[in-house]
Parts: sequence; structure tokens; C-alpha cells
Amino acid sequence: MIIKPSSALLPLLLAATALGADLAATGLKADAAINKATISVSVNGSTVIDQAVGIRRISVANAEIAEAVAVSTNEIVVNGKAVGDTSLIIWDLKGSRSMLEVHVLANTSKIDAVRAELLKEAGADVTIDAQEGTVFLNGTVANETAALRALNIASTMGKVVNLLRVTTPASEPQILLKVRFADIDRSAANQLGVNLFTMSPTPSGIGTSSTGQFGSSPTFNTAQNSVNWNLSSLLNIFYFRPDINLGVVLQDLATHDVLQILAEPNLLTMSGKQASFLAGGEFPFPTIQGGASGVGQITIQFKEFGVRLNFLPVITPRGTIRLTVNPEVSSLDYADGLTISGYTVPALSTRRVQTEIELENGQSFVIAGLINNQVTDQLSRMPGLASIPLLGKLFQSHSASKTSSELLVLVTPELVNPIPAGGKVPELAYPLKFLKDAPMTAPQNPSSPAGTENAPLLIKRDVIPIEDLLTSPEGVTSPTPPPPSSGLGALGNSTSNQPQSSGRP
Repeated sequence: MIIKPSSALLPLLLAATALGADLAATGLKADAAINKATISVSVNGSTVIDQAVGIRRISVANAEIAEAVAVSTNEIVVNGKAVGDTSLIIWDLKGSRSMLEVHVLANTSKIDAVRAELLKEAGADVTIDAQEGTVFLNGTVANETAALRALNIASTMGKVVNLLRVTTPASEPQILLKVRFADIDRSAANQLGVNLFTMSPTPSGIGTSSTGQFGSSPTFNTAQNSVNWNLSSLLNIFYFRPDINLGVVLQDLATHDVLQILAEPNLLTMSGKQASFLAGGEFPFPTIQGGASGVGQITIQFKEFGVRLNFLPVITPRGTIRLTVNPEVSSLDYADGLTISGYTVPALSTRRVQTEIELENGQSFVIAGLINNQVTDQLSRMPGLASIPLLGKLFQSHSASKTSSELLVLVTPELVNPIPAGGKVPELAYPLKFLKDAPMTAPQNPSSPAGTENAPLLIKRDVIPIEDLLTSPEGVTSPTPPPPSSGLGALGNSTSNQPQSSGRP
């Protein structure tokens, strides 16, 4: 069946067909205009777009890259804010729209300035590439300082992706510190004194004469018509005459003591690394426990003694070695010790130096020196009796002592190289021979008796990523040190002469 439109509907159908054709034509024109218009602007730059048919409204896809401002009914100003691409849509007064691709480019003058600074501070191997607000930093630099400077320079252009590589730093210099302790203590003492005593069970009586400076007076027991006496100290000379009931105890002594200490600890470390050395031991030291539940309880702690050396070397940009050094020599001193419950706790005789100095390679400094002379003179006498000519000497005692101490502490830092592989290593000179069948070398790896044939090779890289350098134990690279002197490594020797005492009666 065929339906024919009535004459009343025909005009309406013709009008709708014409309207659809106009809309399709308008859409085709807009779509055709979308992909044709493109503008470019630099960062912090501006450009003007003329719109002859007028402006109804505008829209920017990404306002962080560019902004569009209608300054009049026919003009639009586009400002570049950051490197990148975005879109701009413009609606005119006739209802049509147009789309423009906006390319915001980097400011070439700023890039040229940044590249010039990178060339001066980091070298010609460092390059930058700016893409959509991100700066890619590539290349190889000499050390971490140059990498940090390059990063700071590139950061002026925006967010930086650090792809730098750093030349593998040279090995840290090895610093050998030689310390020499030289200590001589001398002492001399002279003692002279007389103690007199008499005893008799007869009415003549018992008597003593003493200044009390040396020894003590004898004690007497007169029970059962007899006299018993005890002497706690006979001093040097004792003489008794029974026929006259007179006894003499004489103190006449001259002593000379000499103590010599020579210690030469040597210690090896790297620049910026602290090292310590101790050759000695520990002795038990009782302490009283505190607290409510531990009052009166004695605990044992251990104190170190011997030859100790602590030092921290740093190589300065001036080519010198800055040292924080703390050498110490201590020994047990039983003369000044403390006796507790029958046990003697020794004191410590300590010589300690703490200082900070700066030296060149191989130079020496005397960081401590001491000359100490002391004289002690003591005279004890009985008033009146001691003033009698000739006989007055029996009623007085005299003691004189003189001490002299000399101390010298010398330090010498040196830059040394390790002993080459296969080179001869130093050995000690043993005064006695070991057992005939005793082994003189340590057991070796069965797969490589010499110890090096099958050892794995260490991987050596010329350049490494900056991240590997920052996370490595080496840390910040040190300035270039002066040429090291030839050395055999860290060796130490410590000798001590025991106190020597001689006396004459």
C-alpha cells in the first residue's frame, strides 16, 4: 500500500529536510576547522588570536600549560605557562566553534643559559632535554660534587629526572699514623733515723727514744719479774747490749729507682674513618652496687690498661692531613692500690694526650712533653734533746726524696700503599725456636694452595649511576691526595722496661 502525503504536511517535510542539511553542513565545517589551526608560544610568552566574527566564549583544556584571555570582542591573548601541549576551543557569535592546538615551547634563551652553566660546571658530556615540563639530565660527570651542581642547575627549568652517571672514584688513601711514647721516671731517697730503748726488770726502769718517723717503738711485757719486748720493724740496723740494757734501731737507707717506658703503636685507616688500637689487658675492679635492693653488694667490672691509640684522619683540600688523635699509655700501679678484704686492687698510672693537629705527609709533631722535678725534705726532732751538741743527732731523723719525670709523645702521619700481591711481608724476629715439627704456615684452601689461582675476579666499572655512588659505603669522594710514599702497612711495637731498683744499706 502506498501512502501519499497530504498537501498540508508537505511544506513541513520540506522545511525539516532543509534544516537537517544546514546542520550537517555546519558540523562538517566545524570538524574541518578542528584539525587545521595550530599556534605555538614559548614559556612566559604571549600571542594574539584575531576572531573577526566575534567571541562568545573560550575554553583551555589544561590551564597549567597555557591560559587564554579575551581582551576584546575580537581578540584573544594566549600566554604560555609550562612546556607542553593543550587545546583551545573558541565559540563565535554565529554559534560556530573552532579548535586550536596550542604548543608551549621552552624558552630557548633560558635553555641556552642553563646549557652554558652545565658546560662550565659539569663538562661537555652532560646534556639536558626538556619534554612536556620534565627535564631529562643525561651524561657522565667526574664526581658527586659535579653531579650535585648539574642537578641544581637543571632544576631551574622544572622537574628533573636525574640520569647522570659518575666516574668510579679512585681508592681512598691509606693513612698510617706512627706514635712514639717515651717516658723516664727517676727517683732517689735518703733516710736516716735512730730509735733507742732500754729495759730492765730492776727498778732502773724501761725507756724508749724515737721520733716516730721510721718504724715504731718496741712493746714491753713485764710479767713475772721478766721483760719481754717485741719489735714491729727492725729498720736497717739493730744492735742490743745486754750488759748495759741498751738497744739501738737505726734507719740508714738510700734508694734509686728508674722506670723506662717506650711504646710505638702504629695504626692504619682511611681518610674520614676512625680507628682504634689497644695492646694491653683488663683487670677486675670491684664496685659497690647501688639501689634499694643492692646496697652493700659488690660487683666486678673490668678496666682496660695498656697502650691505646684512637685517631681520626681527614685529608683536606690543602693537601694536608688533619688529625684528631688520643694516645694513651697506662700500667698497673700496686704502690697506690687499695686493699679490700685482703685483696689488693691496683691503681692505674696513666699518660694520656688528646689534641687536634694538621700535618703534611711525613711530617712529625711533638704533641706532648713533660719535665717534672720534685724534692721532698722531712726532718723530725725532739725539742731540747736534739739541740745537744753531737748527741742531739740521736734524737732526730731526716728523710729526703727527689723525683724526676720526662715524657715525650711524637706523632707522624704517612700515606702508604699496600704490600703488592706476592710481595714479601714483614716478620717478627723470634728469640726462641718453636717445636721442631710445629707448622709455621696457616692451612691453605685445598683447591688453591697458593690462595689466588681460583679466586673470583672483582668487577671493576669505569662509570656507575649516581644512585649507586650515593648508596655505597664509600659515601662522598675525598679530594685528590698527594702522592703516597712507599710503605709496608701498619706495624706496631711496644716495649716496656720493668722498674729497676738498687739500694745500698
